[in-house]
Amino acid sequence: MNKVDYIGGVFFFSGKKRKKEEKYSDIKNHENNLLCRFVLDGLGVNLGESIALNEDIIIIKNGKKYLGIPLKHVEEDEDKLIVKGLVDKKKALEMGEKWREFSFSNIE
Repeated sequence: MNKVDYIGGVFFFSGKKRKKEEKYSDIKNHENNLLCRFVLDGLGVNLGESIALNEDIIIIKNGKKYLGIPLKHVEEDEDKLIVKGLVDKKKALEMGEKWREFSFSNIE
C-alpha cells in the first residue's frame, strides 16, 4: 500500500512540473515570435527591426540607433509588428540607448 501511494505522488508532482515547463515554453515561443520582425508605426512608417526583449520593452534597431518601445503599445499583424499610437522618439531613443549600454558592457 505504501509503494502505491508513493508512486501516485511521484506521478502527481511530475504532472505539475510538466505543466510549468509547457507554460514557460509557450512564453518563450511568444517572445521568439516578436523578434526579427519589421516594426511600423501607426502610419506605416518603418521604425526598424525588433532585435531583443527587455522585460516589458521591445528593442528596435534602426540603422545605428536603438529604440525602446513598451510591449503594451505593440501588436502583431501577420509578418510585421505595429506600434499603436504616437511614438515619443526621444523617450524611445533614451530607453534603447540605456539597453544598448547595459547589454554591450556585459559583452566586453
